[in-house]
Amino acid sequence: MNGETDLTLLLKHMNPLVNAGDYVFCTVSDGSHPAIKEAICFFREKEGSTIIVEKSFADSMQLTYSVVCSWITLTVHSSLEAVGLTSAVSTSLSNEGVSCNMIAAFYHDHIFVPKKDAAKAMEILLRFRKGN
Repeated sequence: MNGETDLTLLLKHMNPLVNAGDYVFCTVSDGSHPAIKEAICFFREKEGSTIIVEKSFADSMQLTYSVVCSWITLTVHSSLEAVGLTSAVSTSLSNEGVSCNMIAAFYHDHIFVPKKDAAKAMEILLRFRKGN
């Protein structure tokens, strides 16, 4: 099942959805750390493993984090070979002072923005559906 590659269609048909909860990026040094099982995302780096977990879980495990984020899913099935979606979205958010961390998964792209900027990010993302 291939995803969409046409940038115009991706932007027009993306339906951003804010997932409930507060999310944080943490690092654990051991890939077998119990927090791995709770991670919605895991990426192994030389310096340690980055995980994205719910803030409440990070607090319960006494994990360190710096920014509390909202998680926005672009609910259009984008191909991993699509060109320009990350750039279009991150540039639009950046132009209006919204920091973002984007993750491409098999079906959808996901954006993590500071919690305080979630409503503004949604406003910006919804403009794409109007062709702006």
